[in-house]
Amino acid sequence: MRIHSRQFLIPVALGLVLVGPALADPIPTGQPVSVHESLDKYWDESLSGGPPKDGIPSIDDPRFESADQADGWLEDGSRIIGLYRNGQARAYPQSLLVWHEIVNDTIGGDKIAVTYCPLTGTALGFDRGQDELGVSGRLVNSNLIMYNRDTDTYWPQILAAGIHGPQKGQGLNEVRVIWTDWASWKSRHPDSEVLSRRTGFARNYRRDPYGSYDPPSGYYADDGTLFRLFAQDDRYPDKHEILGFRTADKAVAIEPEALARAGHLRHEGETADFLILHDPGLGTGWVYRASPGNLPDDEALADVDFTADGPTASALEGLEPINAFEAMWFAWYAFYPDTIVIDRP
Repeated sequence: MRIHSRQFLIPVALGLVLVGPALADPIPTGQPVSVHESLDKYWDESLSGGPPKDGIPSIDDPRFESADQADGWLEDGSRIIGLYRNGQARAYPQSLLVWHEIVNDTIGGDKIAVTYCPLTGTALGFDRGQDELGVSGRLVNSNLIMYNRDTDTYWPQILAAGIHGPQKGQGLNEVRVIWTDWASWKSRHPDSEVLSRRTGFARNYRRDPYGSYDPPSGYYADDGTLFRLFAQDDRYPDKHEILGFRTADKAVAIEPEALARAGHLRHEGETADFLILHDPGLGTGWVYRASPGNLPDDEALADVDFTADGPTASALEGLEPINAFEAMWFAWYAFYPDTIVIDRP
């Protein structure tokens, strides 16, 4: 049975959400990545997810603790969103983000919004400049629609393009974050800080209102979705996790098991070629773009090493990094029904 509200999942925040004065500089933007439909359609067909604007409160004054302190309450298999920036590593536990969806943080001197949509299983980071992102309370294709508190522009998280407001048609500048487990992140970044449960909000961070990732249960395991979608496809179960990337003219979904078996995959296009590297330590993939015919060969990739900064090898010099992120299949396809799918080595 489809349920067209998530009020039963996320209670409205108690008390007032305080928003600071308008800021002089709007959130930094650039050209949007691939957009399949008209921007008006994304806004016109958006709907309320239940809570009102800021009813799911973002964390705007985050506190952090050491990895040793977090070991007292995080399990090795606990899902986290990892961010490494300017020599500083931080982990944002899914068990906290499921209640807040956005953390407006400053790391390594850069102001970054770390965002998570539990309904689509997507974690993305954005350059927020001097602004803050908030949870609008609206969804499209089940995906979180964020808004920025300066210009009141609305941005679906996966689309990363303004669909309503003064910055409509402009794309957010993405920052790579990593969707992984605590043990893997800690192994790569032993000095990582961890978002504290001392958020200033009364929430039961020991309970995920949607179910469980380890082992999968509830919403994360059930086939089917809660809200209407632009398009659907049955090649994979709805909640199957893919690795996706998109550019101005295309979207590509990679089957993670195929990538893990191959170690690296290539996608050749008319205007650019793409290299996708499997990161066995974090269980994710990294994507690079090159002009046609200029990807390194297999022999040149033999010395790729994975460090705190990501993949390193002389063969990667001159290639352009492209943001990639994990997503539930139904959500990726709803936004990108013309997606290219890579499902075998």
